[in-house]
Amino acid sequence: MAVGVLVVLVAAFGLLSTVQGSGKTLVLLDSMTLKESHSIFFKSLQDRGYELSYKSADDSNLKLTSYGEYLYEHLILFCPSVEEFGGNIGEDTVLDFIDGGGNVLVAAGSSIGDPIREIGSNCGVEFDEENTAVIDHLNFDVKDEGMHTLIVADPSNIIESKTIVRDKKLNPILFKGVGMTADPENPLVMDILHGTSSSYSHNPSDDIVDYPHAVGKNTQFITALQARNNARVVFSGSLEFFSDAYFQSAVQKAVAGSERFAKSGNQDLAYALSQWVFKEKGVLRVTGVSHHIVGQKTPPAAYTIEDHVEYSILIEQLVAGQWKPFDSNDVQLEFVRIDPFVRTSLKSKNGRFSTKFKLPDVYGVFQFKVDYNRIGFTHLYSTTQVNM
Repeated sequence: MAVGVLVVLVAAFGLLSTVQGSGKTLVLLDSMTLKESHSIFFKSLQDRGYELSYKSADDSNLKLTSYGEYLYEHLILFCPSVEEFGGNIGEDTVLDFIDGGGNVLVAAGSSIGDPIREIGSNCGVEFDEENTAVIDHLNFDVKDEGMHTLIVADPSNIIESKTIVRDKKLNPILFKGVGMTADPENPLVMDILHGTSSSYSHNPSDDIVDYPHAVGKNTQFITALQARNNARVVFSGSLEFFSDAYFQSAVQKAVAGSERFAKSGNQDLAYALSQWVFKEKGVLRVTGVSHHIVGQKTPPAAYTIEDHVEYSILIEQLVAGQWKPFDSNDVQLEFVRIDPFVRTSLKSKNGRFSTKFKLPDVYGVFQFKVDYNRIGFTHLYSTTQVNM
């Protein structure tokens, strides 16, 4: 295959494998009253260009596809208690949507049905049983009604990623809902917000007989998945987390001397998460690759051992709807036959990442390979094959 054609295919793959921000979004609700109780969040999406279609989760006319094509780019599941989706939608349908590159935002709660639980399980997230809630006897809000389930989550327990979370100091987060756990060895699943060492998940009305589903910092409040095809899914254990009431609520721990915050950090965190899950942020693409002998401008038909070679790759990042040059100091190039013979860092200038190096004293079929996989960013993978 000609090098020029390969470069075009690599760049095209980068475009096809990501779904950019805005677009048609199906919103499935437990009750249509959620349009009003969560209006601030929905309005923030509409203001950013999302076309929201609100449906009851058990609507008999539901469908995600028509003639083999997806009707929506994103899916919002604000229907924790649904026992069976309506129409042509089911758990498998949602999972197929993710496999097809669709992005999903899921909000659960203590009244969690099997469909949401099944979707979570297939994405590496395990919800606790129905009627359970996260409990924290040391970090509950002054408005708590006695069960210690209205949790004040400290911003220090939020993932350290400017790409996923806004680069600003957040106020404490209000959370009331079901706890989650995830396999810490799963590289695709990210812990976005977790509890403190005093958190645990259990039915607040029952005595603790068995070991709780989640205990301490393993109790996750919000979890995210970026699949191998760059589809994104965010799971929140709390539907109320996105509500107008929680967005506008003051926050204060029910501990003497605790600071009172006039407004929770829920709105800022929810806004940032929606930007990330719907691919307004953290999206990368390759727009060009070049390689040649130092001092020349075009690649040879075949390289000779120990040639001095210059390689460069152009990488762009989606910022506020516009493609801008990506800037980073941790992009690497590997020159690979079966194993890497050369691994070197690339220098960045205006989105152009380049390096010069000497080819190894070995004949064969090699690849220039850039495999960039960082938390919060879409997986960037580019290979160009050459002969020696």
